[in-house]
Amino acid sequence: MSLLVVGSIAFDSVKTPYGEVTDALGGSAVYFAYAASFFTPVRIVGVVGEDFPEEYLADLGRRNVDTTGVRRTPGRTFRWKGLYQGAMNEAETLEVQLNVLGEFDGTLPDAFVDSDYVFLANGPPAMQHAVVDQVKHAKLIVADTMNHWIRDTRDELETLLARVDGVVMNEGEVRQYTGEENLPRAGRKLLEEGPRFVVVKKGEHGALLVTGDEFFAVPAFPTADVSDPTGAGDSFAGGMMGHLARVDDASTTELKRALLYATVVASINVEGFSLDRFKSITPDDVERRYEQFRNMLSF
Repeated sequence: MSLLVVGSIAFDSVKTPYGEVTDALGGSAVYFAYAASFFTPVRIVGVVGEDFPEEYLADLGRRNVDTTGVRRTPGRTFRWKGLYQGAMNEAETLEVQLNVLGEFDGTLPDAFVDSDYVFLANGPPAMQHAVVDQVKHAKLIVADTMNHWIRDTRDELETLLARVDGVVMNEGEVRQYTGEENLPRAGRKLLEEGPRFVVVKKGEHGALLVTGDEFFAVPAFPTADVSDPTGAGDSFAGGMMGHLARVDDASTTELKRALLYATVVASINVEGFSLDRFKSITPDDVERRYEQFRNMLSF
């Protein structure tokens, strides 16, 4: 089934206790697309500036990512600069340059409006609404967000949640949105807004799936070689949606399996800077770690 992601394409400058990179390829849509490409072809929609190397788009194409929806406009590509310290649980944002991303409206190519599975990566709710307006026959629409949109565009976000099938947030965002400290209770409160499932990302503590009938929790994969957590959440979402699109099934059973794949893919991403680890592995490597993870959860 066709899988679409709409989000940012960026140059990231990141420093961690294990090294640093400058103007490395990143952005929510890029991490998602790389992760999902281990499972299924991906369509990506975003905007880049005149400074964006054509080779980066060619590299995405070689990974079975359709870049027809990447629009190049006059100006500079979105840039983010961050610092991780200590346990690297959260980035300190040092600089953000929206550049051409500030004018991005989420318009899809005609060939993408029939997408079956759609992921609205972190972005302005108005842009996410515009995408939902276009994908009228999607089987599954899932949205991500962040604290900034929860704080400043709450009304638009509320109406968006009523239009999507699932939502992915980290634990801080879930607590911020619902006002509930208890995550299961907060997840159930989010379901009242309209989605049929909520995925709560808990970083090094794993993830929680909340549906109308049950809860399902998975731990994080025990990764000893964490170099750069940038893009881990987007890679998580890419693994989850990639599996769902591959099997063309978003039942609770497959959502649970998708969380395992999501956790595995994210654990691989953090073992290198930018997309370095993703570029060094194959779908077979993902499957081997998935089996290893599944065995860890059995006794």
